[in-house]
Amino acid sequence: MKTLRISIVQYLNTAPLVRGFTHGPLQCKYDLSFTVPSQCAEELRTAAADIAIIPAIEYQRIDGLTILPNLSIASKQRVRSLLLISKVPIRHARSIALDSSSRSTQALTKILCAQHWKISPAFRDAKPDLSAMLQHTDAALLIGDPALSLSIAVEKEARRGSDSGQIHPAARAGLDGAIAANLHVYDIVEQWRRLTNLPAVLAFWAIRHDAVPASALPEVVSDFQPSLFLGPCQLPAISREASANLNLPEPNLRAYLQENIDYTLDAENLQGLQHFFALSSAAQITGPLKPIALAEIPGTLTAGVSKSS
Repeated sequence: MKTLRISIVQYLNTAPLVRGFTHGPLQCKYDLSFTVPSQCAEELRTAAADIAIIPAIEYQRIDGLTILPNLSIASKQRVRSLLLISKVPIRHARSIALDSSSRSTQALTKILCAQHWKISPAFRDAKPDLSAMLQHTDAALLIGDPALSLSIAVEKEARRGSDSGQIHPAARAGLDGAIAANLHVYDIVEQWRRLTNLPAVLAFWAIRHDAVPASALPEVVSDFQPSLFLGPCQLPAISREASANLNLPEPNLRAYLQENIDYTLDAENLQGLQHFFALSSAAQITGPLKPIALAEIPGTLTAGVSKSS
């Protein structure tokens, strides 16, 4: 089998899922590259990669993919690294800048605006620069490590607003007081849970159908399954390394990975994923709804969804 190319999201929350490929026994077996979520999807779409961690929404947009089973980047209650940050209570927002490195969170935000907050703001893509984003819009969607850094910086001074968002001084986010005195911050997963009573699946491993012959797929699936155990066992080391790279406190990063991120694709997460896909299709964010196809785990059967062999 040829050396498979894997495209990986470069955010902290992905690190446990790729530990076996960057530090473990599979270190030299695959060709790894690191980028932002939207680019991972593009590399898989254009066959520049064979396997990728893709934003969940992209599964509905890219044909010829199978999801590797059991593994995802999900959040059950609150994620802290997907934030909608507004100069006004969100139900008064008329314009929102969307982090251009996002795909799934853009879709979640649009669904929440329509169904949860009952607003119809104008959306525009923007580079993830909070100050620049809020210069021209009422609110901004920020994802990944920049959003987590903001969460850590402001949480101690935040207070709950009447609409379940958090309110904190804009200065704590490093913003000029001319932009806003206070910011209203909404955790996207927390708001999704309030709307649906389901977790949010944000990303997962997907493989192109033409990347490997069917006879070789069980070997690939088997290589990825230990990630569910290896990565979480190494959270202290991952957090220490990330602390040095991000200049953030190691205990905060470990708490984030342990408490806010769920790496399984369990029954509840699959239910949340299916509901997200259905709402995205109904809102015409994606096209006609495609069924979820999971690769079969060698020696077992995958129940409850379509499977690919």
